[in-house]
Amino acid sequence: MKPSVRKSVFAGIAGLSLAGTVAGCAPSAQQSAAQETQSSESSAAAASSPSSSALASSGAGYKDGTYTADGTYKSPNGTETVGVQLTLANGTVSAVDITEHPSNPNTRKFQGQFAGGIADQVVGRSLEEIKVSKVAGSSLTSGGFNQAVEQIKTQAL
Repeated sequence: MKPSVRKSVFAGIAGLSLAGTVAGCAPSAQQSAAQETQSSESSAAAASSPSSSALASSGAGYKDGTYTADGTYKSPNGTETVGVQLTLANGTVSAVDITEHPSNPNTRKFQGQFAGGIADQVVGRSLEEIKVSKVAGSSLTSGGFNQAVEQIKTQAL
């Protein structure tokens, strides 16, 4: 046999083997029908009664207003504090203001960067979904911000 014919035969056998393996993994028609029925029933149940996460993400339960809290976080220089002021309208953040409490020049730099970039991350979003990790190159300040947001969630209930 020529090398090109051997490659074709081998490729054909490999393809049949793969098709047989995949077909063996597929659920039976009965299983598929049962899964689709369960999925439809679950979807109908979810549509008829809103879940608590759906209510929370819509901002239901949070009172409009302006709330303030301080959050702390650990930096290489020790414990740092950042002040957070959020304004809520219909459970959505309409404004954010950061009060910097730097203990040294590095903290001043990173809290300043954070303050300059946080509005892009949170304004227009539901209070319930706010949790930031790194903003404008500052990752540690995020921990203090997130801590303050949790306090504000409690205040706004």
